[in-house]
Amino acid sequence: MNAPRSGLSEVESVESAPSAADALAAEIAHEQAHVDLVYAELAKASQRALSVEADGLARGRTDRTGDVRDEEMTGLFERDALVYAAARRRATIDTQYEGLVFGRLDLGPEAAGSPHAAREARYIGRIGVRDDDYEPLVIDWRAPAAAAFYRATPVDPLGVVRRRVLRSRGATVIGVEDDLMVPEAPEDIVVVGDGALLAALTRTRGRQMRDIVATIQRHQDEAIRAPWRGLTEITGGPGTGKTVVALHRAAYLLYSERRRFESGGVLVVGPSAAYTAYIERVLPSLGEESVSLRALGDLVDGVTAGRVDNPEVAAIKGSLRIRRLLRRLADLPPQDAPEIFRAFVAGQPVRVDKGGLERVRREVLAHHQHNVGQPAARAALAQAAWKSVHGGDREDFLDAWDTSREVDEFMSTWWRPIDPREPLFLLADTETAYTLCRGIFGPGESAALAQSIRDALESGTWTVADVALIDDLCARLAPVDLAAPEEVGFYDIEELDDLAAYGVTDVRAGVDRRVGDRGVGAVIRPTDARERLLAGHIERASGYAHVLVDEAQDLSPMQWRLVGRRGRSASWTVVGDAAQASWVDVAEAARARQEVFAGMEHRSFHMTTNYRNAREIFDYARAVILPLVPDADIPEAVRETGVDPTEIIVEQAMPAAVAAAIETAASEVDGSIAVIAPARWLDRLTTLDGAADGRVQLLDPLSTKGLEWDATIVVDPDAIAQESPGGVRVLYVVLTRAAHRMTVLRRPAADTAR
Repeated sequence: MNAPRSGLSEVESVESAPSAADALAAEIAHEQAHVDLVYAELAKASQRALSVEADGLARGRTDRTGDVRDEEMTGLFERDALVYAAARRRATIDTQYEGLVFGRLDLGPEAAGSPHAAREARYIGRIGVRDDDYEPLVIDWRAPAAAAFYRATPVDPLGVVRRRVLRSRGATVIGVEDDLMVPEAPEDIVVVGDGALLAALTRTRGRQMRDIVATIQRHQDEAIRAPWRGLTEITGGPGTGKTVVALHRAAYLLYSERRRFESGGVLVVGPSAAYTAYIERVLPSLGEESVSLRALGDLVDGVTAGRVDNPEVAAIKGSLRIRRLLRRLADLPPQDAPEIFRAFVAGQPVRVDKGGLERVRREVLAHHQHNVGQPAARAALAQAAWKSVHGGDREDFLDAWDTSREVDEFMSTWWRPIDPREPLFLLADTETAYTLCRGIFGPGESAALAQSIRDALESGTWTVADVALIDDLCARLAPVDLAAPEEVGFYDIEELDDLAAYGVTDVRAGVDRRVGDRGVGAVIRPTDARERLLAGHIERASGYAHVLVDEAQDLSPMQWRLVGRRGRSASWTVVGDAAQASWVDVAEAARARQEVFAGMEHRSFHMTTNYRNAREIFDYARAVILPLVPDADIPEAVRETGVDPTEIIVEQAMPAAVAAAIETAASEVDGSIAVIAPARWLDRLTTLDGAADGRVQLLDPLSTKGLEWDATIVVDPDAIAQESPGGVRVLYVVLTRAAHRMTVLRRPAADTAR
């Protein structure tokens, strides 16, 4: 079966006979009448919500004076509740989602519970809509009454005679596609189109992922509507719809268990910022706005990272071995902390030597995180100091200790707040890195780690792998607690000179002074790379009610711990394919993952059909992966285009070859085109990003995870495998991103880059 070329209209996919065209036009007109009715009702509902919102605002107004505080507060509470609910409803119904009404079920008499009942037409859409008599005009796709739209098959029709998908542009119906669920259509039912799924598969891609709510298949629907508790795992090879099924599951959970998941929050974790930008449209288009989308490099509030380490360094930072190094870093005193305490307290000379201070630090850190342990440290130091004096009253000494300015000054440096990012800077010095890494990493690994921190200090940017290290240090140290800003006096400005002594913890306009019981922090604009690395205040990790992890096979053990801290009491949806893994040590990652899900109820759903790639493209990718990963999960591609991927040996300069390939691809497909290139070529191809009237996107291999395009141009696949952490597995990902056309540009054997 040859699929129609991308971009064909619905009318072109229907028989060209006049009777078929007339039938299609009549069916479109009939459905348009119902859609018009729905939009008219939505307009009225929007006005009703606006009236409720105005009423809520009015309830908050009062002209009373005197002892009416409780009544005023009650009025304000009622106002806020009404305004919030009404504004939210109005925002939902005013948003013009593409294809608000996307489906129709024609149910036979048996579905109505009586053999004599009339056949029922049930419309399915993104939100539920009722008329003035409270009769349903559209049923929300997540409601139980809509389940048959996804689960009915000719083998088990569930009372469905015909399932129809409506294609719309805005509020205008532009096509219909029917699936007949009975052996023969009743005389009064017209069946048109090539089938909803095939029509969806041949549509042109854009730069954002479309939802598949109109074409969900039965096995996908079972995963979407699975029970919320525990762990739900969705696996399958490339193009099987794992990601979009998982996102629809998030929308379904928010609908079916709204109180639980909206109040606790839903977190969706993806591999990159490009991925989150690609999927960000799906959930709002399904009527859900209360979901947090985060890339792995953005999971720690206050830190943003998109840069990627080379494979050697990524393996070091991702391994659980590095936790021993992080423990050593967290136990160190702040840089430039004094090693001896000397003071006069209650008229007595006091001295605590280096060994005494180290004992106090160890005792306190055994029970407290550093950034919340200053009160305990001060009390423990007081006991050590009392032992060093001779004579006097103990209570008088401790009272004087509590009010001593000398003790205050000492504590502000010896136990000052430590930003969780700050200890990593110690590793920038190779000799220090050797010392701290001894017994954990070898000299080569220690040197590579030191170089990576120097790269961060030079560029002012963290890598994605660094974020897990920062989060681990934050769990050990606790976030820095910022007090409310206090105006800086003229004579206090000189105190800001030594920023390292106070810790730069946030970035705001101007300068303010933060004074609290745990020290003083200076707040300034970042002016160099180190300050840019410390910009943004790190908050304590938020807990969510449900966590969805996509491309889970790529998470390092340290990243599993990072994600796990955000879902200690959550239910989970985990999506992945082992054959696409960029993390090499699968066994270590599996152990870290098992720690996150220990004791949870576990259910699995396996997707076996590749809906994305034309068969010719996927056959090419399969031939690459199977020799090296013989147990790879290989799905079955269901479409054919009759066009094999094009492979070109590039003798001339690569940029010219890529430009020519773009021109060819743009003439063959109407939609999006990706140029996927290894790091060695990216800088020389930047002028091609946005070519072909903005349809071309230039990406590195790891940024393509979870994405798809109508056509792809794969540059230097051998270099992609060499540079990528997962080697040929990452190349396999790259080769499965195209829906319709793929061009592979190779260098001649033993050639050098030009």
